[in-house]
Amino acid sequence: MINIKRKLDKLIKNNIYEINEEKLDPVMIAQKYNDEYIALIAALFAYGNVKAILKFLNSIDYSFFKTGKIPKNLYYRFQTKEDVKEFFKTLYLMKKEFSLNELFLKGYKKENNVIDGLREIIKTIYKINPYNSKGYEFIIGKIPPHKTKGVSPYKRWNMFLRWMVRDTEPDLGIWRGVKKSDLIIPLDTHTHKVSLKLGLLKRKSYDLQSAIELTQNLKKFDPTDPLKYDFALYRIGQFKLNL
Repeated sequence: MINIKRKLDKLIKNNIYEINEEKLDPVMIAQKYNDEYIALIAALFAYGNVKAILKFLNSIDYSFFKTGKIPKNLYYRFQTKEDVKEFFKTLYLMKKEFSLNELFLKGYKKENNVIDGLREIIKTIYKINPYNSKGYEFIIGKIPPHKTKGVSPYKRWNMFLRWMVRDTEPDLGIWRGVKKSDLIIPLDTHTHKVSLKLGLLKRKSYDLQSAIELTQNLKKFDPTDPLKYDFALYRIGQFKLNL
């Protein structure tokens, strides 16, 4: 474990967080606008090829949050034009009434549990707009149940939380009242495989319980900020780096 920590720390020191034309990432959109609602769009549409993700995200006229002119002709992978329009309409209505940070805190503060905070946001999204389709539910996700085994790891949502809470590169740190130590790693299939290979994870199921287990093990390296290792693990999988 000490050896693994040393290698991960080295990756962090060697600009593992660097984002450029060769190392693209959806967080670029979040950094550009520094807005929690635009960051949420960037996080939830962050599935598939990163170039396709950024092409879609850069095609959006985010001024709709001010003008109310919801884009009507955008679609992305599993989301039809109607899905995208209704999702943006929901967020437009939400932003007029709610701060995502405050909504999250309403659930999180009960037991310092980030899943409780996410549950509060996701419930509100579905409450504001009764629209329903497979593509719409896919982009938002199901309301988190009160269990962790066999449940989605909520990768895109946990990535959004990382952007909002951590205040060091590449994250924005624009939220208040949430501890970095309470975050859960945004577990994707690459990070899952890498973590199993490195012995940071024993659970073979790709679920929320695995994300929590990995986070707990990373806390042994840094109890206050376990997710600082997220990008290092992600880059190992992305670029097939050998440790």
